[in-house]
Amino acid sequence: MEPRYAGHKNTVETDQESSLVQAIYKYVNVTGDKSILNENVGGKSVAERLEWAMQFLMEKRLNEKYGLIWGATTADWGDVQPEHDWGVYFTDDTHYAIDIYDNAMFLIALDNLMELLPDSKNKWETVRNLIAENTRKYLWDEQNQKFIPHIYLNGSPFPADFNENEIYYHGGTAVAIEAGLLSKEEIKISLEKMIANVKASGAGSIGLTMYPPYPEGFFKNKGMYPYGYQNGGDWTWFGGRMIQQLIKNGFVEEAYLQMQPMVKRVKDNDGFFEWYTVDNKPKGSGTFRGEAGVLYKGNYHVRRIKIKLKLTGFA
Repeated sequence: MEPRYAGHKNTVETDQESSLVQAIYKYVNVTGDKSILNENVGGKSVAERLEWAMQFLMEKRLNEKYGLIWGATTADWGDVQPEHDWGVYFTDDTHYAIDIYDNAMFLIALDNLMELLPDSKNKWETVRNLIAENTRKYLWDEQNQKFIPHIYLNGSPFPADFNENEIYYHGGTAVAIEAGLLSKEEIKISLEKMIANVKASGAGSIGLTMYPPYPEGFFKNKGMYPYGYQNGGDWTWFGGRMIQQLIKNGFVEEAYLQMQPMVKRVKDNDGFFEWYTVDNKPKGSGTFRGEAGVLYKGNYHVRRIKIKLKLTGFA
């Protein structure tokens, strides 16, 4: 509502609305302050705006054939499309697609919304269940025990002989686990695949965005070279989310082991960086709060469980 504030909305990604709901949910959980939901902003309460954000996705980003939300083609959870030098806006060349990350984020947001606003449950629970069902139906590759990268709605931006399903998306898989889409056995297999990918690539941690990365030249943005930025860069921002989900689903020892290289490089580099190269060199901001936050939360839960085990005589 502030005309002097200069900003832009990345249109290729479909996670901003879901992220807004999740952020308010986290705020309320941490502070216990539900009064924010009644705050009036531009003629609507925050509660109304949260539902409005979810309604936008249903009205503007829902594909009727698949019953899933769509965006532009991106690399896993990334927000850069292949067809433009910068890649953050829809263009005439955009190839629209459905992916696991956007839909998993939407599911988490709907769960959060129904908890924040119990009276909305009748409206959103059916939507949530349909999105979850269709995600498993259309995006989960049962034979290969992984999520396919994309369902294309107007063709693929990549060469016809390119087998995109060879790529394993680490970040989208972690968020799908948070959304409750995978069984415990599927989580175990997912972790095994991530560890194998780290070994094959030589990366530093399971924060590796994907493996293998898209080949050179598949993205016009020069930063999206193989193992660069979102195309196979190693992001604790998402690796740390996988740690949290491993703990939540009972893989505590595995979580502790996989978190070690993430913590070590923070100490070695004296900072929280956005991402790391395949040879574990830091890139981007050295005060990246996304990395700091997920590591703190993961470490907090590991410590709590270790203390509980000691108190009960199991450790």
